[in-house]
Amino acid sequence: MNNFSNMQDRLKYNILYSCTGEAKRGHEPFVAEHSLTYITSGEIHLHTAKGVLVFPKGTLGLIRRNQLVKAVKIPEADAPFISINILLDQNSLHRYSIEHDVKTSGAYTGESLIQLPVDPFMKGYFDSLLPYFENPEQLSKTLAEVKTTEAIELLLRNNALKNLLFDFSHPHKIDLEAYMNRHFAYNVPLEQFARLTGRSISTFKRDFEIIFGTTPGKWLQKRRLEQAHYLITQQKQRPTDVYLEVGFENLSHFSNTFKDFFGYNPSTVK
Repeated sequence: MNNFSNMQDRLKYNILYSCTGEAKRGHEPFVAEHSLTYITSGEIHLHTAKGVLVFPKGTLGLIRRNQLVKAVKIPEADAPFISINILLDQNSLHRYSIEHDVKTSGAYTGESLIQLPVDPFMKGYFDSLLPYFENPEQLSKTLAEVKTTEAIELLLRNNALKNLLFDFSHPHKIDLEAYMNRHFAYNVPLEQFARLTGRSISTFKRDFEIIFGTTPGKWLQKRRLEQAHYLITQQKQRPTDVYLEVGFENLSHFSNTFKDFFGYNPSTVK
C-alpha cells in the first residue's frame, strides 16, 4: 500500500479510497448518499450538531444520507489515514428494492451515524476491494455494481437498517430557525440548506427573510464572524484554527471579511 501514501482520494464509480498522510478536513460536509465506511489506518473525527464521534482504526460505520458532517482525517504516527467507502446511491438501492421486493416497515428513527460490528464477512468484503485500489483499471462498472449489491446484502443482515437504506422520501419541511442556528458553520451552498430543511431554494429564501429579517448570505456571514470572534477572544483559539471551523474556505478571505466587519484583523485580537 506504500504506493498510495501520497494520494488524497480516489473515486471510481461509487467506491471511494481515501488516503492522506497529514491531518486533513474533508472538503464536502454534505453527505448526499448513504456511506459505508471502513477505517483501515488512522482515525476519523466526525463533527455534527450533536457533537464529535471518533471512528478509530478497524471501525466500520454507516453514515446516513442528507446530513451535514465535518470530517477530520487523522493519520497514525507512522502510517497514513486510509479508509474504504461504499456510496450506497439511491439508484442502486431503488433497483435492489424492486428486484428483491424490499419494503420498509416504517420510518427510520435511529441514529444518523452508526458504528457496526466488523465480523468475518464484513472484514472479508473490504479485504476483497483492496486489489482494485492497487489496480483500478480492473474495477469495471459491472464489478462495482456487484460489490454494491454485496454490501447491501451484508447490511440487511441487520433488519433494523432496512428502514434507513430504503427510505426514499425527501426531507420534510422543518424548523428553519432552529436548523440554521445549529448548522450555520457548515460551508455548503444555499441549495443544500434548502434541501435539508425540506424547501425549494425560492421558498427557503422567502422563509429565511421572514424569520431572520435579512438574506441568508448576510445572516450567515454575520453569524460566522460573531462565532469566530467568540472563539478567538473567549476560547483563545488562533485564527488559523478558527476559519474552517466557522465555515470559511480560506484564511485570507476570512481575515479580510473579519477586518471589514469588526474594524481590525483577527490576528491582532488580544
